[in-house]
Amino acid sequence: MRKTFKLTHPKIKVPRLVEAIKFEVKKYLKRERRKELPPKVDFWDFDCRYGVDEASSEVIHVSAINKCISQAEAEQLESFYLEILVKPGHRSKRPKEEQVNAEDSAIENKEKEE
Repeated sequence: MRKTFKLTHPKIKVPRLVEAIKFEVKKYLKRERRKELPPKVDFWDFDCRYGVDEASSEVIHVSAINKCISQAEAEQLESFYLEILVKPGHRSKRPKEEQVNAEDSAIENKEKEE
């Protein structure tokens, strides 16, 4: 999905436009994730870009899309560019050192809570 969304409309108010844009993005992500995975692929990943226009767009994480759309509303932009491209994702195992450190910190956090 490569699209420039407009936040101006003669009859529809901006909050409803923002809500509709967020729903359209959510629907697109859900539709793409439902597609069948090729062999040796663990999940569908997304490359996302956001900006005032295509030339000034920057890479963002999928989880930051709604924040960026809300930011565009807060800044009262007339339009913004959003690009979401699907790519195959592969899970990677953490190195053993990180696993041990993560387990130790989880145990320490539980002990502090008690």
